[in-house]
Amino acid sequence: MKYIIFILFTVMTNAAAQLMLKQGMMSMGPISFEGVNPLVRLLQIVFSPWVFLGLCTFVISMASHLYVLSKVELSFAYPFLSLAYVAVAIFAYFVFREDLNGWRIAGIACICVGTILIAQSGREMGGRGHEDRTASITPDKIGTSEIVR
Repeated sequence: MKYIIFILFTVMTNAAAQLMLKQGMMSMGPISFEGVNPLVRLLQIVFSPWVFLGLCTFVISMASHLYVLSKVELSFAYPFLSLAYVAVAIFAYFVFREDLNGWRIAGIACICVGTILIAQSGREMGGRGHEDRTASITPDKIGTSEIVR
């Protein structure tokens, strides 16, 4: 549980990147590849300010996630990324005026409950990182049945 701050940073940067990408694509208007070299059009999209900032934020999010994966079990850390769905839905409602109906709210509630259950499982690990709990796989053991826990 001591890495929860890094996990939540990963979640929030992931959600922020999604919002920036949406803003970038909205500011570009309808995308058409007619009469334009597709590579040139792709570069125009990638280097538009909001899209570029969103992609850079994704890189930061991924770097944070890699750090988290070096410290905790994947089966503990990865489900927290679903909280990005929650953050995106809430911010999209307020920023982009997107629909947040009963079905979406019910889905968000399920995600939150599932994440809480997963977070509780981290307490049972006694603060140990994945070093103590996962298999040690080395290149010489790949493809053999010699993987030891």
